Amino acid sequence: MIVRHCAGGVVFYANKVLILKNDRNEWTLPKGKIYENGLPVDSAVKRVAEETGAIAKVLDVAGDTMYEFYSRSRQQEVCNAVVWYIMESNESKYILKDEFKEGGFFKVKEAVEMLTHSKEKSLVELSYKKYKEIKKKGSEDQSLAVNCK
Repeated sequence: MIVRHCAGGVVFYANKVLILKNDRNEWTLPKGKIYENGLPVDSAVKRVAEETGAIAKVLDVAGDTMYEFYSRSRQQEVCNAVVWYIMESNESKYILKDEFKEGGFFKVKEAVEMLTHSKEKSLVELSYKKYKEIKKKGSEDQSLAVNCK
């Protein structure tokens, strides 16, 4: 079995999250193999941009998952160990790459229902709670800074 170390993003734009439909008709999150000698966080940002055209910044670590699948091209089992990051895009623009059939920013509740794998459903739900906390704390910090002037 091949073990691949990957990184990906749970990318939010307001109350929406970016998901993709792959060539197996599975709805999933953007992710990919970590570049040689690269840091997972840098690879996550690059993989999101490569797969979707979305420019997103990392806000926090979301968690990690592991899953196995049969690779048709390699003709063997592959285990993907994925480090996930909570990310934010300043716009809802995206461009799908050829390997994806559909995709886009969907309301979180709708996206969770669409996602194929339960681990990614849980990951999005937990990440969205954390994302809202991060955004709330950021707006509170801005309010404090304005009030202190």
